[in-house]
Amino acid sequence: MLDLSRARVLVLGDVMLDRFIYGAVERISPEAPVPVVRLARNLSMPGGAGNVARNVSALGGRAVLVGLIGRDAAGDEFRAQLADDSGILDRCAVSATRPTICKTRVIAGTQQVVRLDDEVAGPVDAAEAASLLAAVEAALPDSDALVLSDYGKGVLTPAVIAAAVAAAKRRGIPVFADPKSDDFTIYRGVDCLTPNAKELARAARLPTGTDAEVVAAARAVMGAAGLPALLCTRAERGMMLVHAGGEAVGVPAEAREVFDVSGAGDTVIATLALAHAAGYALPDAMRLANTAAGIVVGKLGTATVSGDELAHALRTGAEAEETPLLGHEAAARLVRDWQAHGLRVGFANGCFDVLHAGHVALLRAARRRCDRLVVALNSDASVARLKGPSRPVNVLADRAAVIAALSSVDAVTSFEEDTPLELIRALLPDVLVKGSDYTIDRVVGADVVQAAGGQVVLVDLLPGRSTTGILARGQGMR
Repeated sequence: MLDLSRARVLVLGDVMLDRFIYGAVERISPEAPVPVVRLARNLSMPGGAGNVARNVSALGGRAVLVGLIGRDAAGDEFRAQLADDSGILDRCAVSATRPTICKTRVIAGTQQVVRLDDEVAGPVDAAEAASLLAAVEAALPDSDALVLSDYGKGVLTPAVIAAAVAAAKRRGIPVFADPKSDDFTIYRGVDCLTPNAKELARAARLPTGTDAEVVAAARAVMGAAGLPALLCTRAERGMMLVHAGGEAVGVPAEAREVFDVSGAGDTVIATLALAHAAGYALPDAMRLANTAAGIVVGKLGTATVSGDELAHALRTGAEAEETPLLGHEAAARLVRDWQAHGLRVGFANGCFDVLHAGHVALLRAARRRCDRLVVALNSDASVARLKGPSRPVNVLADRAAVIAALSSVDAVTSFEEDTPLELIRALLPDVLVKGSDYTIDRVVGADVVQAAGGQVVLVDLLPGRSTTGILARGQGMR
């Protein structure tokens, strides 16, 4: 059972306000050869080290955030958003001279068109450094891990890093760092560094294309900086954890689709540090971080991964041993989280007793109409009432395992009633999908979904495919 709620992570680093302008491109401007983006919505959220703290909180942990903001409207907005997150304790210092860093991204559909950076980057002055370190010293006694989130904006100077690491070491608190500098020696004393492959190659001045090259480059910089462990993130190639004097451990990437890699490194280090603080060994914490990264890159913007999402992904992964079935409350939380990240959630239901090509085609068509697809299965008792006492052929747990293994399916739940009406009311999906053998007025829950602004879609079925037909043919062959 995944439980990361016991751990508290102190996050120190460059904080910023991430703003997103979403819209659609329908034409090119007559004034210049640039797209005209028709504004649909605006979002803003804490970014940089703030996003690391958000990920810790979303996973169920407690985060203390120490960074530097300005005396400006962006700083006020940043603090207001932190105040809305009960899992984050705001201990940011305020600069009298530096503005709050803002990054504004314009997104057309799922494509980032341009990013606007409003910042003054440069080393913090002595007074600012003293304020940051005072906050760190005050928070460390109640912390289980320290994360240094370095975006190269000036908060994590070599002196601040050295002082923060030394303070953590005096209390036996493990330190994790996401580096920006090519000189990894400034992170001396850190327990685990988390560069990506390009950052590792620059720091080591060695190639990192193959597994062996990653290990060689990691050992080179670890030796120079006295690092006991290094986790290299490698995008579509997964991750590699290298221990000083020990075997390297690699895991393949788990992302099924990639919409946006913004902030994926924040998710990795937040999950890694939180899991290790909660008692997981580094290799196991890496596997959790790898799964979390595979989830977050499937979302737009500076996104987070919830504890429910991570637990569900672990239940449905290739090596999972638990049932993939979600209870109604867990399914509802998952749907709400997806929708909060701007994803369209689809819903399909049925007995799916003996899986056949018609089922697969239906679910593939359903998934094309949404970003995430929930499939609800009739319970065994419900199937028996609908199909007769000889059904189901396959019990619910087996049907769920088969359906969850389909690439088009993102979550599986079940219902005891003859229809999924109450479940649809609880989940409120954006898209309700049935086969074309129905009409919309006969689709259970159609009125509920449409009243909430959702859509009902009828998809074509493959002719001649049915579980009843398959079973009848099987009886005839005896």
